[in-house]
Amino acid sequence: MDQLEQLNANMLPFGRLMGIRLTEATPERIRAELPVRDDLCTRPAVAHGGALMAFADTLGGVATFLNLPQGAGTTTIESKTNFVAAAPVGTTLTAETTAVHRGRTTMVWQTRITTEAGKLAALVTQTQLVLPPRS
Repeated sequence: MDQLEQLNANMLPFGRLMGIRLTEATPERIRAELPVRDDLCTRPAVAHGGALMAFADTLGGVATFLNLPQGAGTTTIESKTNFVAAAPVGTTLTAETTAVHRGRTTMVWQTRITTEAGKLAALVTQTQLVLPPRS
């Protein structure tokens, strides 16, 4: 099993619940897809903003995980989302997370979430705290 298959198999429980599927995972970039199901929507039937935020947060966490020193952990300490366009139920969103800063104590990631038509749905910037290994 390669790294991408392992990451998808061991996806965080909430990521699995949402239906996130990683399509690329390197220390520099994460790409993933999220089908917009009715249970992820608000009314009218478009993806709820919280679903978009959770999608990006999951990817930022995975990206940080791929950059952690042995035994270290991570947690989100800040996230900012700009919602740009609606994502209708039945479509699939694509996200790309790239590094803005990869430091020893914090990492900053930017996630672009786009619709099937290639239209920007949301832009998320988040900061992850690097937690030192527990002794």
